[in-house]
Amino acid sequence: MPVYTIIDSVPTFISPEEHQERTSETPNSFSDIPPVLRHREENVSAVLDPVVEGFSPAEGESLKGTLFVLESALIFMVEENKGLKVEYRAISLHAVSRSETGEQHIYCQLEEPFDENAVSSKEDEDSEMLELKLIPQNSGSLDSIFEALSACAALHPDPMNDSDDDMGLGDDDAFVDADVDPSELITGEGEGPELTEAGRVRSDFINDTRYRPY
Repeated sequence: MPVYTIIDSVPTFISPEEHQERTSETPNSFSDIPPVLRHREENVSAVLDPVVEGFSPAEGESLKGTLFVLESALIFMVEENKGLKVEYRAISLHAVSRSETGEQHIYCQLEEPFDENAVSSKEDEDSEMLELKLIPQNSGSLDSIFEALSACAALHPDPMNDSDDDMGLGDDDAFVDADVDPSELITGEGEGPELTEAGRVRSDFINDTRYRPY
């Protein structure tokens, strides 16, 4: 499964009210019901690091568009016929960044999800992580976006969680709690500190971010 897919249209979706109406009586097939839209946010800027070929703004300009938090996938449309689709299993970490000196945004780490049926290779092991920042013009919508993203991500659990449970690792081991001092969870030497099991977040993000769990 790729980390992202470039798309030319927003997938068909329905509102929570429409979903409730369709499921109030047993449908012929639940798979025919479009995914629910949990949140839509216009005037959102996106920053991708590293840049995505064919999906990057002109020099000196921002990548702006509309964010759709669907139960099936995270969609960011920059124009009517061009957008980015991210599967929730590819989002290895997401958090709200509230820097006192910079913009407030949703931060996501995107990595190719584990496929137990795939044959691993050196290229897979060295695959590069993609960082995504979503910066809404209305910073007051950050919590709503985060809550919608968290709810949708919970619908797509990582199959590796079962093996983690067998090893005594619960869900809380995978994310940083907002009340925990990030410095207690930083490890590594050389180019900069890293998080332990919570994810390899860049040091500048660690220093000025309020972490929130799923």
